[in-house]
Amino acid sequence: MMRTRLTYVPLEVADQFEDFIIERDEEVLDAVKARTRDYSTLSLLKLLYQLKANPMTFTNLYSRSKIRMKKSFLNYLHLCVDYNFIRKEPVGPNMIYSITDKGRTMLNLFIHKGN
Repeated sequence: MMRTRLTYVPLEVADQFEDFIIERDEEVLDAVKARTRDYSTLSLLKLLYQLKANPMTFTNLYSRSKIRMKKSFLNYLHLCVDYNFIRKEPVGPNMIYSITDKGRTMLNLFIHKGN
């Protein structure tokens, strides 16, 4: 049996991946506190969704993904890089992350059926 988990999900991500949301709670800034299912897949999707439009620095990706624990964020980020869903490249003093074609395919597999 899959355990549910309480987490913060960016509003736009919650709307796109509502199948993962069991129950919405309060909205906090641009996120919703929600009880979710399949937390690991949702965390991967949070990262990929943030990069779908534009590449981001580590700091922006961390804050916009709403994965609050940095160690968890790093684990999911490394997983995405290892599986070639996300590419990272140094630009000046920053590391820039962007979605790959493989990452876009992964993301599109889960985009809400109505779109």
